[in-house]
Amino acid sequence: MNDVLSQIDDARSIITARTSLVPRVALVLGSGLSELADDLDDPITVPYAEIPGFLPTTIPGHRGELVIGRMAGQPVAVMRGRFHFYEGHSMQQVTFPVRVLHALGCTTLLATNAAGGLHADWHIGDLMLITDHIFLPGLAGHHPLRGPNDERLGPRFPAMVNAYDREFMALARAAANSLGIPLREGVYLMLSGPAFESGAELRMCHLLGADAVGMSTVPEVVVARHMGMRCMGLSLITNLALPDGPPANHQEVLEAGAAARPKIAALIRSILAHIDRTATIPTSPDRP
Repeated sequence: MNDVLSQIDDARSIITARTSLVPRVALVLGSGLSELADDLDDPITVPYAEIPGFLPTTIPGHRGELVIGRMAGQPVAVMRGRFHFYEGHSMQQVTFPVRVLHALGCTTLLATNAAGGLHADWHIGDLMLITDHIFLPGLAGHHPLRGPNDERLGPRFPAMVNAYDREFMALARAAANSLGIPLREGVYLMLSGPAFESGAELRMCHLLGADAVGMSTVPEVVVARHMGMRCMGLSLITNLALPDGPPANHQEVLEAGAAARPKIAALIRSILAHIDRTATIPTSPDRP
């Protein structure tokens, strides 16, 4: 197989040539949320096209840039847009940026997404703290850790129980409470997409115990946990995914993202301001 560590190092070298700042938090921005990176202090921007192994983004609402700077005093690396399995990429390609962000120095992943709410009493614009996930593509064999495992990156069989850090969840709850922002909590279910779900599929999602459904995030969290990163996930409910409700469309996703931007930006800034900047996460001694 290709030497993944060499590929990671090639990408890391391109980025570190642009900045001496060592980011500690990787922030992945979902559909309609790219403008949150406008809040960075002293940012440097690297287009994905200039980073080996990064792919072009093809989905409206995903800019295709890596921005490194400080947000709320915290050194961060922000992905303005992500890659999706439904775009025709492998799960390894989708998650490669997370490995690069880890190599840059990130010990924490904060992933955001746009999601469909599975409860009739939820509202467009609600924020949901992800407490757990259901990875249907992974359970069906489309898994980012499938294939030979490089022990320098992580163990063969990483545990996914408590994949979402409990201390960070408590921090998010406290931040939302202090800001007066209602914060729902629940299980995020990933489907491969790109078609929005049928009524029967939405009923299945609800029966499986999911609270929100989307097409991203979980592969990135799996790979981050494989490398020992701490993870937090936030879903912006951009539509109500109800079997008897109106059909979903991507335009409403983007509009909901724009409307909720001040609220989610305030929450993320508060979370970042209170993350312990001295915390380190045990990783392999051969980490790139």
